[in-house]
Amino acid sequence: MSAQNASPSAAGASRPHQWASASDDPSRLSAVELVEHYRARTLSPVEATAAVLQRIERLEPEINAFAKLDAEAALAAARASEARWQRGEPLGLVDGVPAALKDLLLAKGWPTLRGSHAVDPAQDWSEDSPATARLREHGAVLLGKTTTSEFGWKGLGDSPLTGITRNPWNLAHTPGGSSGGSAAAAAIGFGPLHVATDGGGSTRLPAAHSGVFGFKPSFGRVPVYPPSQNGTLFHVTPLTRSVADAALLLDVIGRPDGRDFHALPPQDVSWRAGLERGVKGLHIAFSPALGYATVDPEVERIVADAAKVFADLGTTVELVDPGIEDPFEIFQTFWFAGAAKLVQSFAPERRALIEQGLQDVAEKGRGIDVVTYLNAVDRREALGRHFSRFHQDWDLLLTPTTAYPASAIEASQADLVARPIRSPFTYPFNLTQQPAASVPAGLTAAGLPVGLQIIGAKFADALVLRAARAFEQARPFARPRDPS
Repeated sequence: MSAQNASPSAAGASRPHQWASASDDPSRLSAVELVEHYRARTLSPVEATAAVLQRIERLEPEINAFAKLDAEAALAAARASEARWQRGEPLGLVDGVPAALKDLLLAKGWPTLRGSHAVDPAQDWSEDSPATARLREHGAVLLGKTTTSEFGWKGLGDSPLTGITRNPWNLAHTPGGSSGGSAAAAAIGFGPLHVATDGGGSTRLPAAHSGVFGFKPSFGRVPVYPPSQNGTLFHVTPLTRSVADAALLLDVIGRPDGRDFHALPPQDVSWRAGLERGVKGLHIAFSPALGYATVDPEVERIVADAAKVFADLGTTVELVDPGIEDPFEIFQTFWFAGAAKLVQSFAPERRALIEQGLQDVAEKGRGIDVVTYLNAVDRREALGRHFSRFHQDWDLLLTPTTAYPASAIEASQADLVARPIRSPFTYPFNLTQQPAASVPAGLTAAGLPVGLQIIGAKFADALVLRAARAFEQARPFARPRDPS
């Protein structure tokens, strides 16, 4: 972890405050709660930021969630925010709220090394990604960059550059990936707002393994720049401890940006509007295997029990096979071709620094001919049409988020063949560009989180968030204990 020197423990607020309850730890409050406290002047952004930094200082050596932590910049931003709140002039929706960015996203003044020794840190870092720019415009306190697998290529929380990120529920297990740092940080209380990415499950998979809320909006909802090597599979996403915080974050980052050709037009309403409407009357399909997946029996049982919650909430839930074959062959055509493009962009001497598994994937990508690629485009579009028709009959689709609980780090490090680890339930909906969320559904007997995936029709982001909120109210999300 790279950190600029600053002592959060010495950085008190400019004046004392008392928050709502003596038992409330500011580092564990949601973004929504923090903004309410700031408005009521019962807590200051400096106090909240200092509490988060103290927590990171204490627990980060165990978790390793940050590729870069800039405590000095965070405290300076918090002091500026406090002054605005004292004047009654907050800059935006999340003024003073601690937030972090996955280290695939540009942030002015910080190197974006993408988990790789191949990226030269000695270059111009003077541009923000669209999500970063929107957070700054709204006054967020940016803490730093969270860890990612190298270039986000695999579903594990380790990289050659930053080493192993650990699951707060059990340090011997991976938090999942590629947004492993974001998920682990959200779970353990290293700030309430995390911006992650998802090109095949990279937000939903670690959200499921780490017991937090991960939301992949419809493609184009959050602008992307620079373009990912994975093209139209790639989404920028909220990853938080609560549904309301994800909706708040989407209100901030889900705005158009002229640098993204695919960006959707802005919504006229807040994504937080209607969250409390419930789900009564909806028709929901539940598919425990999507017709092709092999699922761990304990995961299957926990997710089936979670699906019953929606029936209790007044919906019609039916066991349904969506009638598709495993689209992984389609997905890997795009994924492998993207890897080839990525690796080829580096000079040979830097290319040699890239993890061998990713180089192997890139080699397969170089062998994909144009006819094979265009056939994959056709098959992808057919899959999208299939689910468009499917959602004419069903408002939502429920599946497990992952087929297995989080793997042990020792096993994933030993078995290089299995290291990519993907979920058969996530990549189909990168292909179709539909909104999909992972909500914590329960814990295994070993105490590892299991996720329930909620999928909506393309552009039905508000409905997915509403359903996730209804589930969260019925089954409040648990939090891990601090590592001892």
